[in-house]
Amino acid sequence: MDSFSLDLPTGPLAEAVLAAARTSESPSLVNHSVRSFLFAELLAAHQGCLDDAAYDRDLLFAATVLHDLGAGELAKGEARFEVEGADLAAELLRRHHVPEADVDRVWEAIALHTSPGIAERRGLLCALTREGVGADFGRKADLVADWAPRIHAAHPRLDMVRALVDAIVERAARSEAAAPRYSLGGELLRERRADGVTALERDAASCPWGE
Repeated sequence: MDSFSLDLPTGPLAEAVLAAARTSESPSLVNHSVRSFLFAELLAAHQGCLDDAAYDRDLLFAATVLHDLGAGELAKGEARFEVEGADLAAELLRRHHVPEADVDRVWEAIALHTSPGIAERRGLLCALTREGVGADFGRKADLVADWAPRIHAAHPRLDMVRALVDAIVERAARSEAAAPRYSLGGELLRERRADGVTALERDAASCPWGE
């Protein structure tokens, strides 16, 4: 993909999105979120949907970069981290006068990014957000492999999986509502308490990007 660039969106909304991630999340999670955006763009190009009427680069940036906001310092652990993150992202977008229909699209993309089989059926933004995040865990790695070394050089992994699990588990432990059974946060919390390590962390050893 010769026309691809590591340049990120600019403008007041994009700057606010990146600032929110940087001020509330660890550098590891911020880098993961930015890589998720870049991988999502690559996958969008591969799918030929960059010119699709439903494709919106700024909304994709907001959804991917803010998708783990519920694992950051702004989250209170009163609900699933995906939902808290979606609520926090929606508040930010409303402050920047984003149309309510677009706020709802970003909310849904963040809230469903850990829901396989559902996110893919809820429109292009939901699907690309989940796919971009998944690519940073090694899914569809072959489709983004050519650019992966440059993306990782610009935004290093910094033991991302362990840092993300730590953040999710810490918030999931704060309330029952934050860790319902079969939710990602709930399962990670139960695995950590039972075994000291989660399947997600064990699987990271086989990720094509390494850890």
